Amino acid sequence: MKAPNRRVRRKSYLAEFSLPFSCQLRMAFSLRPQLNAKCLKQYMQLAIREGCGSPITCPDMVCLNHGTLQEAEIACLVSVDQFQLYQRLKSEREVHLDPYRTWCPVADCQTVCPIASSEPGQPVLVECPSCHLKFCSCCKDAWHAEVSCRDSQPSVLPTEHGTLFMTEAEAPIKQCPVCRVYIERNEGCAQMMCKNCKHTFCWYCLQNLDNDIFLRHYDKGPCRNKLGHSRASVMWNRTQVVGILVGLGIIALVTSPLLLLASPCIICCVCKSCRGKKKKHDPSTT
Repeated sequence: MKAPNRRVRRKSYLAEFSLPFSCQLRMAFSLRPQLNAKCLKQYMQLAIREGCGSPITCPDMVCLNHGTLQEAEIACLVSVDQFQLYQRLKSEREVHLDPYRTWCPVADCQTVCPIASSEPGQPVLVECPSCHLKFCSCCKDAWHAEVSCRDSQPSVLPTEHGTLFMTEAEAPIKQCPVCRVYIERNEGCAQMMCKNCKHTFCWYCLQNLDNDIFLRHYDKGPCRNKLGHSRASVMWNRTQVVGILVGLGIIALVTSPLLLLASPCIICCVCKSCRGKKKKHDPSTT
């Protein structure tokens, strides 16, 4: 009696989906019923909340296609409100990543404004077509023709207790150096990753940390010992990174002789397949 119940339960998982999934999720459901509809819905909801409109990848860790789910597939797995939220976040992300479009900084306006083409990082005058506000394309402040963006930023930040005078390094809200999205940091690590563009940078000096896997940036200079972690935890992190790199090197050394031995067989298989394709397309053989 148990086997029929498992078959009925497995069919019920697949019956909830009427669309052909781009990453062959139907096959994953049939082979592994533990990846059920409830888990997939929870995955979708978490990806929408934390992804900031970025493409939702296939939840199958062994998916060879490395594809992303289509909007029609997402719509049949989440509620209407969740899907509308995903579409709004996706649209906002596209505008943030587009160098020729930006949002009007007025809270009640929220109009997409076109930006004239210019050199990267060069401030450009932008005029909102709805409220006709003229602002800077880089810092979103009122247009300042002869003043740099850094000099135009206010030194007084409003808080719930009034106003607070602070330096730029102590400001709780900053913009991502790449996509200019505002990021708030309450406490913790000074190595920040933008959820919008996945850029990693230092919170204090905004320096690029994408390639600093050992966090050497916090060993010297003005940001020394400002990472927010103890020296022991930093050394442990570096030890783990070194261990991973050494492990990958050992795997490469062990597998390289096997690849050399198998290379003649691989070349023969490739040549055989190429000959078969040539025979199919050769008109003299037909």
